Amino acid sequence: MSDEDSSGWQLTESDPGVFTELLKSLGVPYIVDDLYSLEPESLEALQPVHALIFLFKWFPESPDDEPGVGAGHYDSDFPGFFAHQTVNNACATLAVVNALGNIASLHAGPQFMDLLSFTAGMDPQTCGMAITSADWLREAHNALSPPSSISLDGLDLPKKSEEAYHFVVYLPVMGSLYELDGLKPYPVQHGEYDGSGEGWVKKAREVIENRIHTYPTGALEFSLLALRDDPIPGMRRRLDALQGSAEDVEISDLMNKISNENSKRERWAFENSSRRHNHIGLVHALLLALAKAGKLDSAKADAQRVMQERLERQRAMQS
Repeated sequence: MSDEDSSGWQLTESDPGVFTELLKSLGVPYIVDDLYSLEPESLEALQPVHALIFLFKWFPESPDDEPGVGAGHYDSDFPGFFAHQTVNNACATLAVVNALGNIASLHAGPQFMDLLSFTAGMDPQTCGMAITSADWLREAHNALSPPSSISLDGLDLPKKSEEAYHFVVYLPVMGSLYELDGLKPYPVQHGEYDGSGEGWVKKAREVIENRIHTYPTGALEFSLLALRDDPIPGMRRRLDALQGSAEDVEISDLMNKISNENSKRERWAFENSSRRHNHIGLVHALLLALAKAGKLDSAKADAQRVMQERLERQRAMQS
């Protein structure tokens, strides 16, 4: 979500590299991966999955509104960790904290573990205030937000209502699937799940698919991320165990998977580095140079043509 009352928290992107870097700053040995499908095969490839982070288009509603029919029910006696979102723009980090606070086997850095210990036993509102008041956590969050040096304040321009997006988390707690949304008064319980087979993710798939079906057909107003163990340490241990054996096919497969994971991390590191850099000065200098050379109008026309062609290709693919 975004609004004026951000208390210094900046907007972040729904990007696995952003979330993984945040986890690293918290000392948590997990990563976040994109989920493009809820099919069993896609989820199985990412196991063990600790939580699912869901981004969706947010519409204002009364905090007292009960979940809709088939959308679970409030659990005022929730036995786990739950914090309210007390400032805007913090929902991404709060979703991560709400998930991590309910993982019994969690290993994290001392600063984050101290924060969890400090907030233990607090009511959700006070807990949320304590979390968003942690300067070091806000700084870690903002370090992954694109900088901006453009301000339109004081120009008396008409304000436009921007679309708001919000993060919530789905995860298993005490044998039931829960939805933790910092804007709701209580966690939402979606019922018990079968511990065999796919376990809690099967229940989560049903709940999330039902939610997605409430959007218009073809809508792209949501995304899904998986909070999971970092697979590299396990793959390296397995690779070491196979050294000197005749399992050439498995060894080759593991080496390819490790290489792909490392390439992904390098891409994430590059993208996060780009997010930290303010490109506005560079863009301004390029536009000024084009204008002085008399090439700005033609460059604008070329850009509009390329964008129009891209939109037409997208429409053709959808039809």
